[in-house]
Amino acid sequence: MAHYEELRAALQSMREGILMIDTEARIIFANQPYLDFLKKSEAEILGRPLREVRPGARLPEVLATGQPILHAPRMEENDDVYFVNMYPFFLDGAVAGGLSVVTFIRDAYDFRTELEAYEKRNKQVLRRVNKANSTRYTFDSIVAVGENVRAVKSLAQRAAATDAAVLLASESGTGKELYAQAIHNASPRCREVFVAINCANFNANTLESELFGYVEGAFTGAKRGGRIGLFEAANGGTIFLDEVSEMDLGLQAKLLRVLQEGRVRPVGGVEEVELDVRLVCASNADLQSYISAGKFRRDLYYRLSTFQIRIPPLRERRGDIPALAFVILQELSKKLKRSVTISPEALEVLTAHDWPGNVRELRNVLEFSAYLSDNGVIVRDSLPESLVRPATELENIPLAQRVRMFEQSEIHKALLRCGSSLEGKKQAAAELGISLATLYNKLGSD
Repeated sequence: MAHYEELRAALQSMREGILMIDTEARIIFANQPYLDFLKKSEAEILGRPLREVRPGARLPEVLATGQPILHAPRMEENDDVYFVNMYPFFLDGAVAGGLSVVTFIRDAYDFRTELEAYEKRNKQVLRRVNKANSTRYTFDSIVAVGENVRAVKSLAQRAAATDAAVLLASESGTGKELYAQAIHNASPRCREVFVAINCANFNANTLESELFGYVEGAFTGAKRGGRIGLFEAANGGTIFLDEVSEMDLGLQAKLLRVLQEGRVRPVGGVEEVELDVRLVCASNADLQSYISAGKFRRDLYYRLSTFQIRIPPLRERRGDIPALAFVILQELSKKLKRSVTISPEALEVLTAHDWPGNVRELRNVLEFSAYLSDNGVIVRDSLPESLVRPATELENIPLAQRVRMFEQSEIHKALLRCGSSLEGKKQAAAELGISLATLYNKLGSD
């Protein structure tokens, strides 16, 4: 009797409509969803032949054949649509009755809606991952002429072969993400996902939800169904945390726990997801000074820096500048659809510069100068005045000439944004509030 009551309670808890008949096709059970569907009470139907209650019922056929009828669609006169699975049940090898399981189309529709929302979320994650997964750089992409850079590249290659955490400590613009992608592409995880995020671009709460995801209702504005985080999206692959030094201390503690436990808990969630992620981090700040100032956890620092790799700034690798310039000019030639080269005199100026912005600054200067090279050759006069003339020399230049240099610099910046085509120059002139003729005049062009 106790087992019967347990079974009855279980069937009553289901959203599907459940109906049972005996060998004489009389109704012996109906749960509340089925009664609601019939708009009848239990007393009105129990013990009655099924076809008196449901003239078109097919469950008696199951009694006769001993075979189930699956996925049978039905429609009521009120357009209430559902489908039914019908089964025989057996005692001592003989048919002892029949069971109908009715799935109402509204439930199927709700399930489909939820499934579509889940698939949509997955597609959104995949788009983000695919965008982040533009891992086009390998160690072949890294220019390393000087001995110090060759040693760094070799260390990074050795680190790539392991699964250890890597910390890229270097100034801004040195190519830390290039190294991160190269490490991923040379690792055993190269066929898996590479996800990159700049920690400085988010506040603490937003960064936590980006990294670890969140469940529905975790906070005001949380999307229905929640969202998986980048750690979960990168499962099996590599996640690159740029400017990790700017992460909030509270979030640092949570990151440390994720790395120690190998599991992540979404914001607002209670269940944890197991992870297998390779971590590469980068910082252009001095993390040791951050630790001394109480801005970065020492235990997290040790966890992140199994392999600590310092990429030399460009002023410490001047021998690489000609090779880097050659590679960048090849890329610019493709972008501008014309050959762009550089004269030896202009190259000497580049080699002598200290490059506080490192490779990023070098790239910007070459692109800037390429727009000024009428014949495709960057010469000394094509370079920004700040490179050609020392700051002390600029101080001695008459005000009118300095104003002209400033105007040219602003025009060049606008051309970098808008392009060097005729349409680009028209757009640049409009942005600067001058005519196209004035733009040509201030550039000294025809």
